[in-house]
Amino acid sequence: MKNGMLIWNVLLSLVAGYLLVISFGSKNSKSTKHNNTDAIDSSGRQQFKVAYFEMDSVAANFEMVKEVKSELSKKEQDVASELERLSKNIQDKYIYYQNQAQAGTLSEIDSQKASQELEKMNDQMKARKQQLDQDYFDLRTRKETDIKIKIEDYCKEFNRNYGYNYIVSYEQGLFFYKDTAFNITKELVNGLNEKYKPAKKN
Repeated sequence: MKNGMLIWNVLLSLVAGYLLVISFGSKNSKSTKHNNTDAIDSSGRQQFKVAYFEMDSVAANFEMVKEVKSELSKKEQDVASELERLSKNIQDKYIYYQNQAQAGTLSEIDSQKASQELEKMNDQMKARKQQLDQDYFDLRTRKETDIKIKIEDYCKEFNRNYGYNYIVSYEQGLFFYKDTAFNITKELVNGLNEKYKPAKKN
């Protein structure tokens, strides 16, 4: 989970890819019928309009993403604290039995019981860690899905007034040229935040 922020940024980038894939899948069959009347150039051909947004800027400025990052960070800290506490309990118990053994007060039967107890505590900690990791993964997945839906829904709403064929996120290494005239990042972030704040109050 030390790389949680890096993983988070990568997964946010995948959100844009998802939007593009969904858009290709759902609009291919409709592309010849969509905006035929208001997206025709002088030669009579349908124009192809693409806008883009900077995913890094959305991740840095969309209030919902900020809150999710904070929530996940707190969750990571809680997991680390609980595992540290469990580990310390095992260590303290080990030291307790070790001191008894050095003092000669630990019988062979007691030593076997101590080993079994320490092994059981260790198994319980491993099981707990697995459960905590799964809980964290489930939480992160739910939050990522919520953000993806928010962005996707707002892109649909935003596009009603613009008629773009695609709205994609700009990623270095994926796109080699961009015309900043079609950068809608600021409008997208502002719109997302305006819709998120009232929804959050409810």
